[in-house]
Amino acid sequence: MAKSVVQTKPSNLGRETSFCIAFATAILMFCALWIFTDPFPSLLSTPNQKNCTESAQILKMSQESTDKTFYDDPKVGYTMDRPMVDWDEKRREWLKNHPAFGSGSETEARVLVLTGSQPTPCKNPVGDYLLLRLFKNKVDYCRIHGYGVFYNNAILNPKMRSFWAKIPVVRGAMVAHPEVEWIFWVDSDAIFTDMEFKVPLERYKDHNLVVHGWPNLIYEKKSWVGVNAGIFLIRNCQWSMDFLEKWASMGPNSPEYKKWGKILRSTLKDKLFPESDDQSALVYLLLKEKKKWGDMIYVENEYFLHGYWREIVGKLDGVDEKYEEAERRAPELRRRHAEAVTESFAAARESHVSAGWRRPFITHFTGCQPCSGQQNPEYGENSCRVEMERALNFADNQVLRNYGFRHPNVKDGSTVRPLPFDFPGDESDLLI
Repeated sequence: MAKSVVQTKPSNLGRETSFCIAFATAILMFCALWIFTDPFPSLLSTPNQKNCTESAQILKMSQESTDKTFYDDPKVGYTMDRPMVDWDEKRREWLKNHPAFGSGSETEARVLVLTGSQPTPCKNPVGDYLLLRLFKNKVDYCRIHGYGVFYNNAILNPKMRSFWAKIPVVRGAMVAHPEVEWIFWVDSDAIFTDMEFKVPLERYKDHNLVVHGWPNLIYEKKSWVGVNAGIFLIRNCQWSMDFLEKWASMGPNSPEYKKWGKILRSTLKDKLFPESDDQSALVYLLLKEKKKWGDMIYVENEYFLHGYWREIVGKLDGVDEKYEEAERRAPELRRRHAEAVTESFAAARESHVSAGWRRPFITHFTGCQPCSGQQNPEYGENSCRVEMERALNFADNQVLRNYGFRHPNVKDGSTVRPLPFDFPGDESDLLI
């Protein structure tokens, strides 16, 4: 008997199941896209308060080379009694192994500012406070221009103290910083009073030492104050290593120290004290060994690489007024800007600044002795302290401006006021 075939209506169960699976898959994919793409962050995410803007790229220096350098040579030392030979070759090889430190043109050369003071507390009650502010001033200047800075308060050579103490520091810094092209020594009692000014290194491309001075005082009057040895730039090279060795040979580390005192005093007629000092020794080398040393020394006097404070501080208020007048005439100079681009604004200001009232680059408080308090008796009792505060606050106002503040009175460093927008467009807007 044949089986009958019973035909039934097709079931919808399989179709519904497939639809549900497809729908669920679509939902999961949508959620995944939602989560990973975050199309509506204000609805689904919490703002990250620690990363509200994209950070600037961090400069990454190369790792230390495994190749041997002059640092692996036990004959190479940091002290004055270890003469350096082939320094240019040693530096060149080190820079070859550390390409991240390579520099371009003379204007882009790396600079290290050196300064320092004695290792003991100051005898003057306000001395340590003044040294702190003096160092802050140098740190501010270095930060603005991207210079390195090293503050030394250790006597690196027990015999070389006082004004001679800087020579071992400069020598050691050259070895410690082969990446640096120029060492910029600045005495602790010197103040950068033009934070925008940058040393014109391209001017010195054919020289190895830059010092403030006056050729007529050196070569005609043979004066021991023909230069100021408290502030100078010296190139990191073999010539400088040899020069420092020669310079130091006239100091207290030499067995001929007393002899040099007599020679310098007989050569430089206005030198009154018998000891051999670094400044007189430098003038002597310019006079007597010009072909060997003097031709590579640039005697600068076109700007205040060294400015004697008594001739400067009384004019600072007037200089400040001139700068503000220039800014009232040129609104672009009043624009707020980040501290990191100060050099760009300094360049824009050049056409508006007159050489007759330019800010002095460095104001040097020679003879004030802020740490010991044993200032020149010719100065008034409080003149050094008062005028040093004025110069420091004058410089500090240039720094504070990029932070939105200033000292309304440069004689009072403890008081600051916020600056109004577009200052100094309208003096009446200054918030007091």
